[in-house]
Amino acid sequence: MERYRKFSTATVGARMTTQTAGRRRPWRRALRRDWQLYSLAVLPLLFFLVFRYLPMLGNVIAFRRFQPGGSIFGEYWTGLRYFRLFFTDPTFWDVFTNTLVLGALTLLFCFPLPIVLALLLNEVRSRVLKRFVQSVSYLPHFLSIVIVAAMVMQLVSVDGTVNQLIGAVGAEPVPFIQEAGWFRSIYVSSEVWQTVGWGTILYLAALTTIDGDLYEAARIDGANRWRQTWHVTLPGIRPTMMTLLILNIGTFMAVGFEKILLLYNPLTYPTADVISTYLYRVGIVSGNLSYGAAIGLFEAVIGLTLVLSANAISRRTVGTSLW
Repeated sequence: MERYRKFSTATVGARMTTQTAGRRRPWRRALRRDWQLYSLAVLPLLFFLVFRYLPMLGNVIAFRRFQPGGSIFGEYWTGLRYFRLFFTDPTFWDVFTNTLVLGALTLLFCFPLPIVLALLLNEVRSRVLKRFVQSVSYLPHFLSIVIVAAMVMQLVSVDGTVNQLIGAVGAEPVPFIQEAGWFRSIYVSSEVWQTVGWGTILYLAALTTIDGDLYEAARIDGANRWRQTWHVTLPGIRPTMMTLLILNIGTFMAVGFEKILLLYNPLTYPTADVISTYLYRVGIVSGNLSYGAAIGLFEAVIGLTLVLSANAISRRTVGTSLW
């Protein structure tokens, strides 16, 4: 009996060792067989390591006093001093509100419009017209932010095209770029023009994966084009829609820094100044890097919270999530 127990224990141990080794071998075998493919991931991983993860160590200066020329991790601990400073700063809450408004407007217009454009292009039967519309709508995405900002300023300047059209109907020119009330409309319009065409690419690719038999079954049941779109097309691209929505929510607080910096001026600060531009002025221009790091860390925590919340809500409501 004792021998049988020892034999059984040894057999079970040998089997577990064999299974464990068997689990390891496929990974090692795949790495040995396809090492050329895996080597392609080295540079992207190094990029994220050097430019995304290592800079996170600098967040420590949000809790320490940083002085130029001293230690890169600050001279001494200050605790939550810089967080209390911007929590009690009315200017910060003004730019925080502007960030929320611009982020909400951008999400409201720039998220659904690519879906609408993709659905419209999917209904176009002329290949020449479809390719022409795609090319025209994609083109602004490849323009530099500097070029886009220069075009916008030329269009809405006092002597620009828009005011020339206004003057042609007998009205007085409007100083769009100097009035704070017009900035949000100008910014969101330029974002729509620049991003909507490019955003349709993923949705057009998702539309090609929908089974054509579903449309045939819907037509047999008497569904018109609107009902086919509602009951077949939209559910078919719903995973893509939710994935992009979560990603857009993740960048909700990171409103376009470059374009706003190029378009705004002190006259439009009341509606144009956002967290990123405020951080640039107080952190980089004024040299208060610890205060800027505290604001940036606060913004990053809010962005992370939004992504986690949107992912959890999407997973529980529609069953689609990033993880």
